[in-house]
Amino acid sequence: MSTRRGLTVQPITQREAFAFIERHHRHHRPPRGSLFQVAVSDGYEVCGVAVVGRPVARMAQDGWTAEVVRVATDGTRNACSALYGACWRAAKALGYRRLITYTLPEEGGASLRGAGWTCLGKRGGGSWSREGRPRVDLHPTQVKLGWEVRHHEEAP
Repeated sequence: MSTRRGLTVQPITQREAFAFIERHHRHHRPPRGSLFQVAVSDGYEVCGVAVVGRPVARMAQDGWTAEVVRVATDGTRNACSALYGACWRAAKALGYRRLITYTLPEEGGASLRGAGWTCLGKRGGGSWSREGRPRVDLHPTQVKLGWEVRHHEEAP
């Protein structure tokens, strides 16, 4: 376990993480699956979770990239930054070279910047529904901001 400003990073089962997301995420349901998930605790109870999965965008599925697909907290200060940092440490330990995520423009990104991530600018947006594959959009469809953190190889 590691500590960041009074928060402890801890393991959490997929079922527990998804239940936390159901209770606390503002605009998304839990994802369909995950590669791994982490939680932060204030010492008494879980105050945030993050779920990492395969990249949603096909072109990012290169085998070296993972995506933080959900982060949900109860509002505890620094919980998001602790989660993003923990996700990157875990992803690197598993051999991933890049971790990406997306936020709504109004979310600001202070937690990501605090955890060492870089904003890539505007990405995507729009409906996933197509004429040949109609879908009901249950999530925000506006343009998002893309973020990444990368493993930088040291020069020989």
